[in-house]
Amino acid sequence: MTDRKPLKLLLCSPRGFCAGVDRAIRIVELTLKRFGPPVYVRHEIVHNRFVVENLKAKGAVFVEELDQIPDTQAPVIFSAHGVPKSVPAEASDRNMFFLDATCPLVSKVHKEAMVHEKYGREIVLIGHAGHPEVVGTMGQLPPGTIHLVETVADAEAFTPNNPENIAYLTQTTLSVDDTAEIVAVLSRRFPAIAPPHKEDICYATTNRQESVKAVAPLADAMIVVGAPNSSNSQRLVEVALKAGCKHAQLVQRASDIDWSIFDAADTIGLTAGASAPEVLVDEVINAFGERRKLDLETISTADEDVIFNLPRALREAAE
Repeated sequence: MTDRKPLKLLLCSPRGFCAGVDRAIRIVELTLKRFGPPVYVRHEIVHNRFVVENLKAKGAVFVEELDQIPDTQAPVIFSAHGVPKSVPAEASDRNMFFLDATCPLVSKVHKEAMVHEKYGREIVLIGHAGHPEVVGTMGQLPPGTIHLVETVADAEAFTPNNPENIAYLTQTTLSVDDTAEIVAVLSRRFPAIAPPHKEDICYATTNRQESVKAVAPLADAMIVVGAPNSSNSQRLVEVALKAGCKHAQLVQRASDIDWSIFDAADTIGLTAGASAPEVLVDEVINAFGERRKLDLETISTADEDVIFNLPRALREAAE
Protein backbone atom coordinates (compact mmCIF):
# COMPACT_ATOMS: atom_id res chain seq x y z
CA MET A 1 0.00 0.00 0.00
CA THR A 2 1.23 3.49 -0.85
CA ASP A 3 1.59 6.22 1.76
CA ARG A 4 -1.46 8.37 2.35
CA LYS A 5 -0.41 11.36 0.28
CA PRO A 6 -3.11 13.98 -0.41
CA LEU A 7 -5.57 13.46 -3.25
CA LYS A 8 -8.05 15.97 -4.62
CA LEU A 9 -11.19 14.08 -5.62
CA LEU A 10 -13.57 16.07 -7.80
CA LEU A 11 -17.10 14.65 -7.76
CA CYS A 12 -19.23 15.37 -10.82
CA SER A 13 -22.81 16.42 -10.23
CA PRO A 14 -25.19 15.32 -11.64
CA ARG A 15 -24.04 11.70 -11.78
CA GLY A 16 -25.56 8.25 -11.38
CA PHE A 17 -29.23 7.30 -11.55
CA CYS A 18 -31.54 9.27 -13.81
CA ALA A 19 -35.32 9.39 -13.47
CA GLY A 20 -35.87 6.69 -16.12
CA VAL A 21 -33.48 4.25 -14.45
CA ASP A 22 -34.92 4.96 -11.00
CA ARG A 23 -38.44 4.36 -12.33
CA ALA A 24 -37.48 1.07 -14.03
CA ILE A 25 -35.84 -0.34 -10.90
CA ARG A 26 -38.79 0.74 -8.76
CA ILE A 27 -41.15 -1.02 -11.18
CA VAL A 28 -39.32 -4.32 -10.60
CA GLU A 29 -39.13 -3.82 -6.83
CA LEU A 30 -42.78 -2.80 -6.50
CA THR A 31 -43.92 -5.65 -8.75
CA LEU A 32 -42.11 -8.09 -6.46
CA LYS A 33 -43.75 -6.41 -3.46
CA ARG A 34 -47.23 -6.40 -5.00
CA PHE A 35 -47.28 -9.84 -6.66
CA GLY A 36 -44.37 -11.72 -5.09
CA PRO A 37 -41.65 -13.67 -6.88
CA PRO A 38 -40.96 -14.75 -9.48
CA VAL A 39 -41.12 -11.65 -11.64
CA TYR A 40 -39.70 -12.08 -15.14
CA VAL A 41 -37.70 -9.27 -16.74
CA ARG A 42 -36.89 -9.23 -20.45
CA HIS A 43 -33.29 -8.08 -20.83
CA GLU A 44 -31.33 -6.35 -18.03
CA ILE A 45 -33.74 -3.82 -16.53
CA VAL A 46 -30.86 -1.31 -16.71
CA HIS A 47 -27.26 -1.90 -17.74
CA ASN A 48 -25.65 -2.49 -14.37
CA ARG A 49 -24.58 -5.89 -13.03
CA PHE A 50 -24.82 -4.80 -9.36
CA VAL A 51 -28.43 -3.67 -9.84
CA VAL A 52 -29.36 -6.83 -11.74
CA GLU A 53 -27.80 -9.16 -9.16
CA ASN A 54 -29.55 -7.27 -6.38
CA LEU A 55 -32.92 -7.73 -8.07
CA LYS A 56 -32.18 -11.40 -8.77
CA ALA A 57 -31.65 -11.92 -5.05
CA LYS A 58 -35.13 -10.50 -4.45
CA GLY A 59 -36.80 -12.87 -6.93
CA ALA A 60 -36.45 -11.27 -10.37
CA VAL A 61 -35.69 -13.70 -13.21
CA PHE A 62 -33.91 -12.14 -16.18
CA VAL A 63 -34.32 -13.49 -19.71
CA GLU A 64 -33.30 -12.23 -23.13
CA GLU A 65 -36.46 -13.27 -24.97
CA LEU A 66 -40.04 -14.12 -24.00
CA ASP A 67 -39.70 -17.70 -25.28
CA GLN A 68 -37.44 -18.35 -22.29
CA ILE A 69 -40.40 -17.71 -19.96
CA PRO A 70 -42.68 -20.70 -19.20
CA ASP A 71 -46.45 -20.38 -19.42
CA THR A 72 -47.14 -18.40 -16.26
CA GLN A 73 -49.39 -15.89 -14.56
CA ALA A 74 -46.33 -14.19 -13.08
CA PRO A 75 -45.69 -10.59 -14.16
CA VAL A 76 -43.32 -9.87 -17.04
CA ILE A 77 -41.46 -6.55 -17.25
CA PHE A 78 -39.88 -4.92 -20.31
CA SER A 79 -36.59 -3.11 -19.67
CA ALA A 80 -35.95 0.63 -19.58
CA HIS A 81 -34.39 0.54 -23.06
CA GLY A 82 -37.67 -0.16 -24.83
CA VAL A 83 -38.73 -3.09 -27.01
CA PRO A 84 -39.88 -3.65 -30.60
CA LYS A 85 -43.65 -3.78 -31.11
CA SER A 86 -43.36 -7.52 -31.70
CA VAL A 87 -42.54 -8.09 -28.01
CA PRO A 88 -45.78 -6.81 -26.40
CA ALA A 89 -47.66 -8.43 -29.30
CA GLU A 90 -46.10 -11.81 -28.43
CA ALA A 91 -46.81 -11.22 -24.73
CA SER A 92 -50.46 -10.49 -25.52
CA ASP A 93 -50.73 -13.60 -27.70
CA ARG A 94 -49.51 -15.65 -24.72
CA ASN A 95 -51.91 -13.86 -22.34
CA MET A 96 -49.01 -12.61 -20.23
CA PHE A 97 -49.48 -9.93 -17.63
CA PHE A 98 -46.79 -7.47 -18.60
CA LEU A 99 -45.57 -4.09 -17.39
CA ASP A 100 -43.54 -1.73 -19.56
CA ALA A 101 -40.58 -0.07 -17.81
CA THR A 102 -39.45 1.73 -20.98
CA CYS A 103 -38.06 5.16 -20.10
CA PRO A 104 -40.66 7.80 -21.06
CA LEU A 105 -37.95 9.67 -22.98
CA VAL A 106 -37.34 6.56 -25.10
CA SER A 107 -41.10 6.19 -25.59
CA LYS A 108 -41.08 9.78 -26.88
CA VAL A 109 -38.67 8.74 -29.64
CA HIS A 110 -40.93 5.78 -30.49
CA LYS A 111 -43.91 8.12 -30.85
CA GLU A 112 -41.91 10.50 -33.03
CA ALA A 113 -41.02 7.62 -35.32
CA MET A 114 -44.67 6.70 -35.72
CA VAL A 115 -45.62 10.32 -36.49
CA HIS A 116 -42.94 10.55 -39.18
CA GLU A 117 -44.20 7.31 -40.73
CA LYS A 118 -47.73 8.70 -40.71
CA TYR A 119 -46.51 11.60 -42.85
CA GLY A 120 -44.62 9.25 -45.16
CA ARG A 121 -41.16 10.42 -44.15
CA GLU A 122 -38.07 8.28 -44.51
CA ILE A 123 -36.40 8.14 -41.08
CA VAL A 124 -32.73 8.28 -40.16
CA LEU A 125 -31.91 6.97 -36.68
CA ILE A 126 -28.56 8.07 -35.27
CA GLY A 127 -27.40 5.39 -32.86
CA HIS A 128 -25.33 2.28 -32.20
CA ALA A 129 -26.18 -0.96 -34.00
CA GLY A 130 -27.34 -3.72 -31.70
CA HIS A 131 -28.02 -1.53 -28.68
CA PRO A 132 -31.37 -2.56 -27.14
CA GLU A 133 -32.72 0.99 -27.43
CA VAL A 134 -31.92 1.10 -31.16
CA VAL A 135 -33.42 -2.36 -31.69
CA GLY A 136 -36.56 -1.19 -29.88
CA THR A 137 -36.89 2.06 -31.82
CA MET A 138 -36.33 0.43 -35.21
CA GLY A 139 -38.83 -2.24 -34.20
CA GLN A 140 -41.65 0.30 -33.90
CA LEU A 141 -42.04 0.39 -37.69
CA PRO A 142 -41.89 -2.07 -40.60
CA PRO A 143 -38.42 -3.15 -41.79
CA GLY A 144 -36.78 -0.64 -44.13
CA THR A 145 -38.67 2.35 -42.73
CA ILE A 146 -35.81 3.46 -40.46
CA HIS A 147 -32.18 3.68 -41.59
CA LEU A 148 -29.43 3.46 -38.96
CA VAL A 149 -26.57 5.98 -39.17
CA GLU A 150 -23.70 5.47 -36.71
CA THR A 151 -20.95 7.80 -37.94
CA VAL A 152 -20.20 10.93 -39.94
CA ALA A 153 -19.09 8.64 -42.78
CA ASP A 154 -22.47 6.90 -42.69
CA ALA A 155 -24.20 10.28 -42.87
CA GLU A 156 -22.10 11.26 -45.91
CA ALA A 157 -22.95 7.98 -47.65
CA PHE A 158 -26.68 7.83 -46.85
CA THR A 159 -28.93 8.09 -49.91
CA PRO A 160 -32.64 8.59 -49.22
CA ASN A 161 -35.38 7.85 -51.73
CA ASN A 162 -36.71 11.41 -51.43
CA PRO A 163 -34.35 14.01 -49.88
CA GLU A 164 -37.30 16.39 -49.50
CA ASN A 165 -39.25 14.10 -47.18
CA ILE A 166 -36.92 12.72 -44.49
CA ALA A 167 -36.49 13.12 -40.74
CA TYR A 168 -33.94 12.10 -38.14
CA LEU A 169 -34.17 10.71 -34.62
CA THR A 170 -31.41 9.80 -32.17
CA GLN A 171 -30.69 7.25 -29.49
CA THR A 172 -31.13 8.98 -26.11
CA THR A 173 -27.68 8.10 -24.69
CA LEU A 174 -25.28 9.35 -27.37
CA SER A 175 -22.36 11.77 -27.19
CA VAL A 176 -23.89 15.22 -27.62
CA ASP A 177 -20.88 16.50 -29.60
CA ASP A 178 -20.50 13.44 -31.85
CA THR A 179 -24.21 13.50 -32.63
CA ALA A 180 -24.05 17.21 -33.48
CA GLU A 181 -21.36 16.42 -36.08
CA ILE A 182 -23.55 13.77 -37.69
CA VAL A 183 -26.60 16.06 -37.65
CA ALA A 184 -24.52 18.82 -39.27
CA VAL A 185 -23.66 16.51 -42.17
CA LEU A 186 -27.28 15.41 -42.63
CA SER A 187 -28.52 19.01 -42.47
CA ARG A 188 -25.92 20.15 -45.03
CA ARG A 189 -26.77 17.33 -47.43
CA PHE A 190 -30.53 17.41 -46.86
CA PRO A 191 -31.68 20.93 -45.89
CA ALA A 192 -35.31 19.78 -45.69
CA ILE A 193 -34.60 17.07 -43.08
CA ALA A 194 -37.03 17.31 -40.16
CA PRO A 195 -35.42 17.40 -36.68
CA PRO A 196 -36.96 15.96 -33.51
CA HIS A 197 -39.72 18.12 -32.07
CA LYS A 198 -37.57 18.26 -28.93
CA GLU A 199 -33.97 17.05 -28.51
CA ASP A 200 -33.87 13.23 -28.36
CA ILE A 201 -30.63 12.91 -26.37
CA CYS A 202 -32.05 12.88 -22.87
CA TYR A 203 -31.50 15.51 -20.19
CA ALA A 204 -29.56 13.07 -18.00
CA THR A 205 -27.11 12.09 -20.74
CA THR A 206 -26.55 15.75 -21.59
CA ASN A 207 -26.15 16.83 -17.96
CA ARG A 208 -23.66 14.08 -17.12
CA GLN A 209 -21.56 14.88 -20.16
CA GLU A 210 -21.55 18.61 -19.34
CA SER A 211 -20.42 17.83 -15.79
CA VAL A 212 -17.55 15.70 -17.10
CA LYS A 213 -16.54 18.48 -19.51
CA ALA A 214 -16.27 20.84 -16.52
CA VAL A 215 -14.20 18.44 -14.41
CA ALA A 216 -11.99 16.66 -16.97
CA PRO A 217 -9.62 19.60 -17.70
CA LEU A 218 -8.97 19.94 -13.94
CA ALA A 219 -8.12 16.27 -13.37
CA ASP A 220 -5.05 14.13 -14.05
CA ALA A 221 -7.36 11.15 -14.52
CA MET A 222 -11.05 10.30 -14.35
CA ILE A 223 -13.10 7.34 -13.23
CA VAL A 224 -16.51 6.61 -14.65
CA VAL A 225 -18.53 4.12 -12.59
CA GLY A 226 -20.67 2.10 -14.96
CA ALA A 227 -21.07 -1.05 -17.03
CA PRO A 228 -19.24 -1.89 -20.26
CA ASN A 229 -22.58 -2.37 -22.05
CA SER A 230 -23.92 0.99 -20.81
CA SER A 231 -23.90 3.43 -23.73
CA ASN A 232 -24.14 6.55 -21.60
CA SER A 233 -21.25 5.36 -19.37
CA GLN A 234 -19.01 4.61 -22.35
CA ARG A 235 -19.76 8.07 -23.75
CA LEU A 236 -18.64 9.68 -20.45
CA VAL A 237 -15.21 8.08 -20.83
CA GLU A 238 -14.96 9.42 -24.39
CA VAL A 239 -16.11 12.88 -23.33
CA ALA A 240 -13.50 13.00 -20.53
CA LEU A 241 -10.67 12.19 -22.93
CA LYS A 242 -11.88 14.68 -25.54
CA ALA A 243 -12.21 17.37 -22.85
CA GLY A 244 -8.51 17.13 -22.03
CA CYS A 245 -8.14 14.45 -19.37
CA LYS A 246 -5.12 12.21 -20.10
CA HIS A 247 -6.58 9.06 -18.54
CA ALA A 248 -10.18 7.89 -18.09
CA GLN A 249 -11.25 4.45 -16.93
CA LEU A 250 -14.67 2.80 -16.83
CA VAL A 251 -15.04 0.63 -13.73
CA GLN A 252 -17.94 -1.51 -12.56
CA ARG A 253 -16.63 -1.78 -9.00
CA ALA A 254 -13.73 -0.38 -6.97
CA SER A 255 -11.92 -3.68 -7.51
CA ASP A 256 -11.56 -2.77 -11.22
CA ILE A 257 -9.48 0.37 -10.57
CA ASP A 258 -6.10 0.40 -12.31
CA TRP A 259 -3.96 1.74 -9.47
CA SER A 260 -0.95 2.09 -11.77
CA ILE A 261 -2.79 5.05 -13.30
CA PHE A 262 -4.52 6.54 -10.30
CA ASP A 263 -1.85 6.23 -7.58
CA ALA A 264 0.29 8.71 -9.49
CA ALA A 265 -2.49 11.31 -9.85
CA ASP A 266 -2.86 14.37 -7.65
CA THR A 267 -6.37 15.24 -8.84
CA ILE A 268 -8.98 12.72 -9.93
CA GLY A 269 -12.46 13.29 -11.33
CA LEU A 270 -15.24 10.84 -10.44
CA THR A 271 -18.62 10.38 -12.07
CA ALA A 272 -21.14 7.59 -12.71
CA GLY A 273 -23.30 6.60 -15.63
CA ALA A 274 -27.08 6.94 -15.43
CA SER A 275 -27.56 3.27 -14.51
CA ALA A 276 -24.92 3.14 -11.74
CA PRO A 277 -26.14 3.41 -8.12
CA GLU A 278 -24.51 5.85 -5.71
CA VAL A 279 -23.43 2.99 -3.44
CA LEU A 280 -20.83 2.06 -6.07
CA VAL A 281 -19.55 5.64 -6.16
CA ASP A 282 -19.18 5.49 -2.38
CA GLU A 283 -17.28 2.22 -2.77
CA VAL A 284 -14.78 3.92 -5.09
CA ILE A 285 -14.40 6.88 -2.75
CA ASN A 286 -13.72 4.53 0.17
CA ALA A 287 -11.12 2.64 -1.89
CA PHE A 288 -9.24 5.88 -2.53
CA GLY A 289 -9.66 6.88 1.11
CA GLU A 290 -7.84 3.74 2.21
CA ARG A 291 -4.82 4.70 0.10
CA ARG A 292 -4.82 8.50 0.14
CA LYS A 293 -5.77 11.47 2.30
CA LEU A 294 -8.86 12.75 0.49
CA ASP A 295 -9.96 16.30 -0.21
CA LEU A 296 -13.47 15.96 -1.67
CA GLU A 297 -15.04 18.68 -3.80
CA THR A 298 -18.33 18.50 -5.70
CA ILE A 299 -18.56 20.38 -8.99
CA SER A 300 -22.20 20.86 -9.93
CA THR A 301 -23.28 21.98 -13.40
CA ALA A 302 -27.04 21.31 -13.26
CA ASP A 303 -29.90 20.51 -10.88
CA GLU A 304 -32.22 17.60 -11.66
CA ASP A 305 -35.74 17.22 -10.31
CA VAL A 306 -37.34 15.00 -12.97
CA ILE A 307 -39.73 12.29 -11.74
CA PHE A 308 -41.67 9.88 -13.96
CA ASN A 309 -45.00 8.30 -13.02
CA LEU A 310 -45.25 4.59 -12.28
CA PRO A 311 -47.64 2.29 -14.17
CA ARG A 312 -51.14 2.47 -12.72
CA ALA A 313 -51.00 -1.17 -11.61
CA LEU A 314 -48.17 -0.34 -9.20
CA ARG A 315 -49.20 3.02 -7.78
CA GLU A 316 -51.05 1.47 -4.83
CA ALA A 317 -48.01 -0.64 -3.97
CA ALA A 318 -45.89 2.51 -4.05
CA GLU A 319 -48.19 4.22 -1.58
